[in-house]
Amino acid sequence: MSGCNDTAICVNGACGIFRITEGYWVEGGKLTLPNETPLSKRAFINCVNQPLCAANTIQSYMYKHGQDCNGDDHIDCLDFGALHKLGNLKCRGELPYIFAKVFNSCLKGKERQAQNADQTPNQVKIKDQSST
Repeated sequence: MSGCNDTAICVNGACGIFRITEGYWVEGGKLTLPNETPLSKRAFINCVNQPLCAANTIQSYMYKHGQDCNGDDHIDCLDFGALHKLGNLKCRGELPYIFAKVFNSCLKGKERQAQNADQTPNQVKIKDQSST
């Protein structure tokens, strides 16, 4: 994981803030920046180092290869994390420890945010109802 380092960088063939490989980019549809062709020498590098193009590549990859990687009969964020890190043919494998730790921490934070968002409207409604 890049730690959201958005500098145009490739490490061991994985590039951009989402650390996308060229094979992943190809499977994701060879998306490009405007006015660029997938045949351009820099199409891959330019796309995966631009956050919107990189995010769209991931969404396209997930749409194409979405599957239940952990065997719980649901396709959810856990499956998408495994699919992103391990690829569509190996997503049932074990996630590397550091990736799993950071990913699970992020998921827990998002769950807390969602719970707080769900509670806020109810609290506001209660206050509004008692003031009338």
